[in-house]
Amino acid sequence: MEDLNDLRYLKLLQTLFIIYISSFKFSACEIKNTYIVDDSRKIILIERFGFAPDGHVNISLDHVSWRSNEPAAKLYPSSMGFCLVRDISFPRLLNESSYKENFCVLSSKYVNLVLRFDKLGPDSSYNTSTTIDEPDEYNLIFGICQKEFLVTMNLHTEMYNVNNNWEKDFLPAGQTLLPKLYFLFFIVYFVFMVVWGFICIKQREVVQKIHMVMAALLVFKALKMICASEDKMYIRNTGKAHGWDVAFYIFGFLKGVTLFTVIVLIGTGWSILKPFLHDREKKVLMFVIPLQVIENIASIVISEGGPVEKHWLVWNEMFLLIDVMCCCIVLVPILWSIKSLKDASKNDGKASENLRKLTLFRHFYVVLIMYLYFTRFGIAVIESVVSYMHEWVATIAAEGASLMFYMFIFYNFKPIEKNPYLAIHKNDDDLEDEKEGKKEKDDDDDDEYEIA
Repeated sequence: MEDLNDLRYLKLLQTLFIIYISSFKFSACEIKNTYIVDDSRKIILIERFGFAPDGHVNISLDHVSWRSNEPAAKLYPSSMGFCLVRDISFPRLLNESSYKENFCVLSSKYVNLVLRFDKLGPDSSYNTSTTIDEPDEYNLIFGICQKEFLVTMNLHTEMYNVNNNWEKDFLPAGQTLLPKLYFLFFIVYFVFMVVWGFICIKQREVVQKIHMVMAALLVFKALKMICASEDKMYIRNTGKAHGWDVAFYIFGFLKGVTLFTVIVLIGTGWSILKPFLHDREKKVLMFVIPLQVIENIASIVISEGGPVEKHWLVWNEMFLLIDVMCCCIVLVPILWSIKSLKDASKNDGKASENLRKLTLFRHFYVVLIMYLYFTRFGIAVIESVVSYMHEWVATIAAEGASLMFYMFIFYNFKPIEKNPYLAIHKNDDDLEDEKEGKKEKDDDDDDEYEIA
């Protein structure tokens, strides 16, 4: 009965997944169509892009209009427009905007002007193209210097570099290697999946349900990697993902939910040490899964909507908060398991043997903390240190850490008949009792032999 309930809880993933997919539209990637409606922000970040030598920016505008809530307000078209600012200078620009009186981003010394609205055509449309002479990572910004006006327009942007074959490369300069890197990780996880399947078939007599969930994790991770590779490849060649971003988000969602589920189930000892989950452990699992749904929704808004969205920063903060909450929650069941054994060992004196067989779980707890800390904070440090031309380094670091964490879990919790970490060791008293019992048995056998 408990097994059925556990499986029923896991099947709720499918329902949450359907709700998750049906609630979102997916947009284009590097060739972007952006709709700005009644926006009065003085600095609107459109996009960030790493340019190699001979980079290009194309901007197309149509249906441009503006209005003001102040009837007497007069618009000076030159007070609105687009500009580029180096990524390293962007914090300085924001700092200048906060303390400088009558600040106008289009007049700042940190920006390179691209277009002012006084050049708009009679039909409120305009097309312009700019070549980047000095390669660097730039931010495309739309600025409004008259805060009493609200702007509405359709914006089409294309940012790309030109490779050696004179073809357009729509990936930022530091991401051109990502299609090959993701495909390489797909090969690694595919081999990993085959090896795991071979081990499970060979040890099918001792395979537990948790090992099947772990196999599903490898499947979703491998599919996510191949979709990421195809997604980046199509963006590099055409500027659009051609639907691969949808598949990437689907398998990314399934991977995230399955990973945290595996961590919680292993931390509670489900299917390895015990065939059931306590009510509090079920609550933890059912609290983590909806959080993962919300986290993945926030991730889509962040990556697809971009900073041009008014509530983009709010979604960023929500994503970080939920991610930290999930990381903290999954540690709780492991602490419960260790604490219960310590308490029991004080009462009956025998649970210390059970504590020994949980040595791996203590190691698992430490490794999990290191993994979560590195992938959340260490990667952010790496991204802030490396050059924009080497963004792929952070990707290798993140995926490499994930691979090592997976290998640790799968190696130590693989299905084997006699796992040394899960075996109950006998203490000295038990060994002496066993020896005395064996000696008495031998004496009885000798007596029976003499009588015979």
